[in-house]
Amino acid sequence: MAVLFVGDDWAEDHHDVEFQDERGQVLRRARLPEGIAGIAKFGEIAATFLDEGDQPDQVLVCIEIDRGPWVNALIAAGYRVFGVDPKQAHRYREIVVSSGAKSDKGDAHALAEMLRSRRDQLRESGGDSEIADAVKVVARAHQTMIWERTRHMLRVRAALREYFPAILLVCSAVDLELTSRPILGLLAKAPTPARAAKLTKSQILPLLKGRRNKDTKAVEIQQILRGQHLGQPDRVTDAYAASVRASVAVLGVVIEQIDELAGEVDAHFSQHPDHEIYLSQPGMGPTVGPRVLAEFGDDPLRFRNSKARRNAAGTSPITKQSGKSRIVSARYVHNDRLVDALMAQAHGAFMHDDGARAYYRKQRARDVDHNAALRQLANRLVGIL
Repeated sequence: MAVLFVGDDWAEDHHDVEFQDERGQVLRRARLPEGIAGIAKFGEIAATFLDEGDQPDQVLVCIEIDRGPWVNALIAAGYRVFGVDPKQAHRYREIVVSSGAKSDKGDAHALAEMLRSRRDQLRESGGDSEIADAVKVVARAHQTMIWERTRHMLRVRAALREYFPAILLVCSAVDLELTSRPILGLLAKAPTPARAAKLTKSQILPLLKGRRNKDTKAVEIQQILRGQHLGQPDRVTDAYAASVRASVAVLGVVIEQIDELAGEVDAHFSQHPDHEIYLSQPGMGPTVGPRVLAEFGDDPLRFRNSKARRNAAGTSPITKQSGKSRIVSARYVHNDRLVDALMAQAHGAFMHDDGARAYYRKQRARDVDHNAALRQLANRLVGIL
């Protein structure tokens, strides 16, 4: 039986907390500092309302975050912590305060009320193992670096279209990505059309190290760079070249760190006892597998059944029915990182697994479009997982 219900509205340097009993009576409100002093004060306040036979796990805490030193300290002290989605908390706050008024104390009150009245619908934090948390950290960092690479690549591409379109023609002609080492090396060596046109074959060949048909590709690149292309005045070209040179330098570092983090992801993921289960699924490789494990976690009590896991994944549809109207649509509120990984898995499974391809084609035969069919395939794979 729970004894205390605590709403914790956190900020970077403090926490506004409210303690309630099982009847909803407010016992104490306080503003606690972040850190060890705040946790110590939290324990002192909680202890004043606990009887001699009560246990720390009878103190339930509701907070809009499910990780971090503060949450870890609460769990280590024996309290039960429920991390809720900020949108979920916002909508419950609208029920408690219909006027739209907002304050830190009011938010703490709403969190305590939500925990006391709806704790069976909330997800408890702290059930994941240390190795799962470690996989989550490195997998998210790796994915973030890949997103950063894409952002910088798009900036470089936009700039090249404005002043140096020949580079984009080179990418298409010799089948190289803009973030490939030969293209980045070419831009670092010759960031302007005039300098690129002066490059000789012997200067281009080292950039193609490890590529097939180097001589043919070097000649083709040289011809494209020396051709006639639209451009900008010299002063503007130099300005664009300076910005591209800076972006190329950043891209080089990001790409290097992506490779470093990939090794860290593999090292941590391979130590997890469930890694073989994840890799046994079609479309689940050394990059997607750790991401899916990281976002699902490994708490065996987190999901009651496969339906709960699919709902948490955001792959299962939502049905809206009222009277004779019935609409089935995709879930637009979901974990972007998890959905991104699951859709990548579904695409890989469709490309390489006969069973997954047959399921996908079955959905397409029902006049379901490509993305919806992939999402249903992902939903099926989550259920199997």
